[in-house]
Amino acid sequence: MTKQIKITALLLVLATLFCLAACNTVDATGLWENATYRRDVTLGKGAKTVEVEIKAGDDAITVTVKTDADTLGEALLAHGLIEGKDGLYTTVNGMTADWNVDQSYWGFYKNGEYMMVGMDDATIADGEHYELVYTK
Repeated sequence: MTKQIKITALLLVLATLFCLAACNTVDATGLWENATYRRDVTLGKGAKTVEVEIKAGDDAITVTVKTDADTLGEALLAHGLIEGKDGLYTTVNGMTADWNVDQSYWGFYKNGEYMMVGMDDATIADGEHYELVYTK
């Protein structure tokens, strides 16, 4: 291969990687302005891998969590993805929902079905998919 072809091929690869990274980014506006993560990310090490899709407004990211924790609440707290008191988590990924301010809350789902238990009581297994949905 000639030097010019190698350089062109390298530039195409770099441009593709840049596009993939940029195309998977949520703008830092509205609800996402204070978000900790605005793109898909993988966190932790452990025997179990769970996906947590965080949805707010028209945007969503997926956080893949590798953990040895028994419950989703424990796994998310370990990575600073949720904040709250007494199992009532009002902040997810740096974004706050407050029922007392604007009747918003974080809906908790597993595979699209509303969970009847809180994150602290949701026992996790490898390969599960959860959704945390900003709801108003």
